[in-house]
Amino acid sequence: MNLTPTANGQLFVWTDIDPAHEADFNAWYDREHMEERVAIHGMLWARRYRAHDDAARRYLAIYRTESLGTFTSDAYRAAFTRQTDWSNRNFARMGNTQRRVMAVSAEAGFGAGCAVALAELGDATAGDGAAAARASDLAAALATRPEVLRVQLLVPDAALSTPLPSEAGSERVMRRVLMADTLTRAAAAELAAELPALAGADLHGAGAFDLIWSLDHADLSARRGDTRA
Repeated sequence: MNLTPTANGQLFVWTDIDPAHEADFNAWYDREHMEERVAIHGMLWARRYRAHDDAARRYLAIYRTESLGTFTSDAYRAAFTRQTDWSNRNFARMGNTQRRVMAVSAEAGFGAGCAVALAELGDATAGDGAAAARASDLAAALATRPEVLRVQLLVPDAALSTPLPSEAGSERVMRRVLMADTLTRAAAAELAAELPALAGADLHGAGAFDLIWSLDHADLSARRGDTRA
């Protein structure tokens, strides 16, 4: 697989929830929130994940868009500023959240694996060209592995990455993120365990996540009879 630049954007929401509210949180995501967001014009698909272990942030959602321009569109702004009561309750309950709007700076492969390995790398706003090159080299190396289906190198846009209520403003570092979809759950766990050696000092953190489910805009639009998809 060859690493190729893209014009796509990706919303990345990594969070946790008190077990007392976990059932309601999952019902909200699965029965309202994902569908609402994926229905927005310019959205391509969304996926939800759960961490293999009881990490500080157990739940991850990613939303792929045609471009970063989707996040400044009237349709997106309307959805972001007019939340349902169910949404507001769950946003308030979320903890230790990271919300990032990312540019998908490069990608290799296609499809969704049953699990992903994730690496948080260095601060993308630091102007470190050597670190950016190392991140790209690492993504290219992971793309050669037989157990890897897809690799995404994500670079946050600081202006678009407005925080959710539970994110502490003083600790908001705009880190590059590398995600690798894998064929098996074990492969994601093994790759996450290897990432400290592979990324070295550039690595801030690594983890493995299981895919909960995915939703494509095209499928949703076909069901609703939306001809713009």
